[in-house]
Amino acid sequence: MYYNNILETIGNTPLVKLNKIVEGVEATVLAKIESPNPGNSVKDRIGLKMIQDAEARGDLKPGGTVIECTSGNTGMGLAIVSIIKGYKCIFTTTDKQSKEKMDILKAVGAEVIVCPTNVTPEDPRSYYSVAERLSKEIPNSFWCNQYDNLSNRQAHYESTGPEIWEQTEGKVTHFVVGVGTGGTISGIGRYLKEQNPDIKIWGIDSYGSVFKKYHETGIFDENEIYPYVTEGIGEDILPKNVDFDIIDLFEKVTDKDGAIYTRLLATQEAILTGYSAGAAVAGLVQLKDKLKPTDVVVMLFHDHGSRYINKIFSDDWMRERGFLDGELKIKDLIERKSDKTFYSVQKSKTVREVMNVMKEHDISQMPVMDNGSVVGSVTENAVLNYILENPLQHAEKNVEAIMNEPFPTVQTDLPCSRLRQYINKRIPAVVAKDKSGSMHVITKYDIIQSL
Repeated sequence: MYYNNILETIGNTPLVKLNKIVEGVEATVLAKIESPNPGNSVKDRIGLKMIQDAEARGDLKPGGTVIECTSGNTGMGLAIVSIIKGYKCIFTTTDKQSKEKMDILKAVGAEVIVCPTNVTPEDPRSYYSVAERLSKEIPNSFWCNQYDNLSNRQAHYESTGPEIWEQTEGKVTHFVVGVGTGGTISGIGRYLKEQNPDIKIWGIDSYGSVFKKYHETGIFDENEIYPYVTEGIGEDILPKNVDFDIIDLFEKVTDKDGAIYTRLLATQEAILTGYSAGAAVAGLVQLKDKLKPTDVVVMLFHDHGSRYINKIFSDDWMRERGFLDGELKIKDLIERKSDKTFYSVQKSKTVREVMNVMKEHDISQMPVMDNGSVVGSVTENAVLNYILENPLQHAEKNVEAIMNEPFPTVQTDLPCSRLRQYINKRIPAVVAKDKSGSMHVITKYDIIQSL
């Protein structure tokens, strides 16, 4: 048996039981893993459905251009369908999306336009506005508009919802998923509630998003809106695809918890998935007191973790945002230095030689060495001041003439927050020795770069 093209492989994704990561949850927790789709995300389903429906309405004709505002995954789904059907693609995205997502879209021939995140949807620079403008300017083009295009949630009503019902043999009691455009939760939720009105539909939201408060109060509160880094869920608008009547509850999850649980899914369940999946698990854990042992919870994991390797799965990225436990240490600064050469000058060298070394390597301070030991330090300010004060004789003077006290020596496991005890206006750097015995200079610039 074979498929006629890649589009026929969309859907029928596996349902997998979670174990270690939900040990405190008194329910059977199952994950609907969408990364086996050809575009590695659940958005392949809506990409196919939106284009099929646009063709049926006559909104998209042969040789046309597909336009969409996307965080990456919907764009990939649309690109796959467009390749098979012969359409061009132009996608607008935001500057908070991972580089991997943008590169993947370009790899499948799409044009990608990056727009600022922190602007209102009505701002002409927003990725919504740019996509809408392009659809008006480019002949024979179709803006999919996954937020308000109801083909989005219909795709899940027709495919994902029935799959979950069949895979659980109708035993599902709760469906939990991160909410972005709203198509996934609304389409699946509608189908499941038609089968059993008692099934609970829980949406996971981000701090900085409007969904939870609007669902609970009916108030669209702009004060709820502020930047957040979680990708794929939460909104500063109310997409038409979000059916608030279907959703029983919203739970907000912090950026940090979403990121931590995403990494735990990889290390505890061997499931490499995206940010929204970690947020969904974190939200479920927060809601665990609402569950009982007989419950069967289905969560949906939108995409694959390969699109977040340089973000969530990067220790540096996590640490920069305070998402990793433990403080940044001297050894971390050393590891991050692109040039780990220990630049120093011997005590016997002249001021001219010191100046040449600083100029050649673009450095501002160096330890002064004698017989393998640090005996002093020299800075560019000391060199410059000496030259200005002694313009005729500076060249041949020994470095001892401008040498200061040695830079303090610190241990590599010293937390960076403790450097304030050593580095100040008078002392611009410290010296550390790693496990191999190699020496390193840590400067104010190194600290600033890491923070």
